Amino acid sequence: MKIITPKEVEQLLKENKKIHIIDVREVNEIREGMIAGSMHIPLGLLEFRLHELNRSKEYIMVCRSGNRSGIAAQFLESQGFKVKNMIGGMLEWTGEVQKNLY
Repeated sequence: MKIITPKEVEQLLKENKKIHIIDVREVNEIREGMIAGSMHIPLGLLEFRLHELNRSKEYIMVCRSGNRSGIAAQFLESQGFKVKNMIGGMLEWTGEVQKNLY
Protein backbone atom coordinates (compact mmCIF):
# COMPACT_ATOMS: atom_id res chain seq x y z
CA MET A 1 0.00 0.00 0.00
CA LYS A 2 1.28 3.45 -0.91
CA ILE A 3 1.35 6.09 1.81
CA ILE A 4 1.38 9.87 1.94
CA THR A 5 1.95 12.18 4.91
CA PRO A 6 -0.42 14.93 6.01
CA LYS A 7 2.30 17.48 5.17
CA GLU A 8 2.56 16.10 1.63
CA VAL A 9 -1.22 16.33 1.19
CA GLU A 10 -1.20 19.89 2.52
CA GLN A 11 1.57 20.80 0.07
CA LEU A 12 -0.38 19.35 -2.87
CA LEU A 13 -3.38 21.45 -1.86
CA LYS A 14 -1.24 24.60 -1.54
CA GLU A 15 0.06 23.94 -5.06
CA ASN A 16 -3.57 23.65 -6.26
CA LYS A 17 -2.95 20.10 -7.46
CA LYS A 18 -6.09 18.16 -8.40
CA ILE A 19 -6.32 15.49 -5.72
CA HIS A 20 -9.18 13.26 -4.62
CA ILE A 21 -9.54 12.70 -0.89
CA ILE A 22 -11.97 10.26 0.72
CA ASP A 23 -12.59 10.66 4.45
CA VAL A 24 -13.81 7.36 5.91
CA ARG A 25 -14.58 8.61 9.44
CA GLU A 26 -18.04 8.45 10.96
CA VAL A 27 -20.50 11.38 10.86
CA ASN A 28 -19.83 12.38 14.48
CA GLU A 29 -16.08 12.61 13.71
CA ILE A 30 -16.66 14.69 10.59
CA ARG A 31 -18.33 17.36 12.71
CA GLU A 32 -14.86 18.22 14.04
CA GLY A 33 -13.90 19.20 10.51
CA MET A 34 -12.49 17.60 7.41
CA ILE A 35 -10.07 18.58 4.68
CA ALA A 36 -11.85 20.94 2.27
CA GLY A 37 -12.96 19.21 -0.89
CA SER A 38 -12.91 15.73 0.65
CA MET A 39 -15.58 13.21 -0.17
CA HIS A 40 -17.15 11.66 2.93
CA ILE A 41 -17.76 7.91 2.73
CA PRO A 42 -17.83 6.17 6.13
CA LEU A 43 -15.74 2.99 6.05
CA GLY A 44 -18.79 0.78 6.59
CA LEU A 45 -20.45 2.17 3.46
CA LEU A 46 -17.43 2.11 1.16
CA GLU A 47 -18.23 -1.18 -0.55
CA PHE A 48 -21.76 0.06 -1.29
CA ARG A 49 -20.58 3.33 -2.85
CA LEU A 50 -17.90 2.04 -5.23
CA HIS A 51 -20.07 3.18 -8.14
CA GLU A 52 -19.33 6.79 -7.12
CA LEU A 53 -15.59 6.32 -7.66
CA ASN A 54 -13.51 6.32 -10.83
CA ARG A 55 -10.73 3.77 -11.32
CA SER A 56 -8.77 6.22 -13.49
CA LYS A 57 -8.30 8.59 -10.52
CA GLU A 58 -6.00 8.19 -7.54
CA TYR A 59 -7.62 8.56 -4.13
CA ILE A 60 -6.07 9.62 -0.84
CA MET A 61 -7.75 7.88 2.07
CA VAL A 62 -8.14 9.74 5.38
CA CYS A 63 -9.44 8.84 8.85
CA ARG A 64 -8.69 9.88 12.41
CA SER A 65 -5.34 8.10 12.84
CA GLY A 66 -4.61 6.21 9.63
CA ASN A 67 -5.88 2.76 10.63
CA ARG A 68 -9.34 2.76 9.06
CA SER A 69 -8.06 4.60 6.01
CA GLY A 70 -5.46 1.84 5.66
CA ILE A 71 -8.24 -0.76 5.66
CA ALA A 72 -10.14 1.32 3.11
CA ALA A 73 -7.03 1.68 0.93
CA GLN A 74 -6.42 -2.07 0.95
CA PHE A 75 -10.05 -2.73 0.05
CA LEU A 76 -10.04 -0.23 -2.81
CA GLU A 77 -6.74 -1.61 -4.12
CA SER A 78 -8.31 -5.08 -4.18
CA GLN A 79 -11.10 -3.59 -6.30
CA GLY A 80 -8.67 -2.14 -8.84
CA PHE A 81 -8.42 1.45 -7.58
CA LYS A 82 -5.25 3.54 -7.21
CA VAL A 83 -4.99 4.75 -3.62
CA LYS A 84 -2.68 6.18 -0.98
CA ASN A 85 -3.22 6.10 2.77
CA MET A 86 -2.62 9.35 4.66
CA ILE A 87 -0.63 8.03 7.61
CA GLY A 88 -1.26 9.72 10.94
CA GLY A 89 -4.72 10.77 9.79
CA MET A 90 -6.47 13.90 11.01
CA LEU A 91 -4.61 13.64 14.33
CA GLU A 92 -1.51 14.83 12.47
CA TRP A 93 -3.27 17.21 10.08
CA THR A 94 -2.22 20.82 10.69
CA GLY A 95 -3.85 22.39 7.63
CA GLU A 96 -7.22 24.07 7.41
CA VAL A 97 -10.42 22.14 7.98
CA GLN A 98 -13.93 22.65 6.74
CA LYS A 99 -16.52 22.59 9.53
CA ASN A 100 -20.30 22.60 9.93
CA LEU A 101 -20.80 19.83 7.39
CA TYR A 102 -23.58 18.01 9.23
